[in-house]
Amino acid sequence: MTGHDMTEYRVARLCDRLAHEDLAELGVRVEARGAGVTVRGSVASPECRAEVLRIAAEELDGLDWHEDVTVCRPGPPARPEELS
Repeated sequence: MTGHDMTEYRVARLCDRLAHEDLAELGVRVEARGAGVTVRGSVASPECRAEVLRIAAEELDGLDWHEDVTVCRPGPPARPEELS
C-alpha cells in the first residue's frame, strides 16, 4: 500500500468514526490534499468541536493535518429586527 493509499484509508476511517460513533457528526468534511489533510465544517457546540478534533488527532496521528472547524449556534436573534 502506498503512502497516498494509506492516507486515503485513514481519511475514510476518520469520516466513518465521525458519522457512526456517538458523535454522529455529518457536518464535518475531511479532505486529503497532497501530503496533508484538512478537517473542516461547522458543529453545534464547543464540546462537539473538541470531540471532532480529538478523534481527528487519533486517526491522523503522524500526518500533516489542519483544522477549520467552527461552532455554529443556531437560535433566535438577541434582539428584534428593525424594519424601515
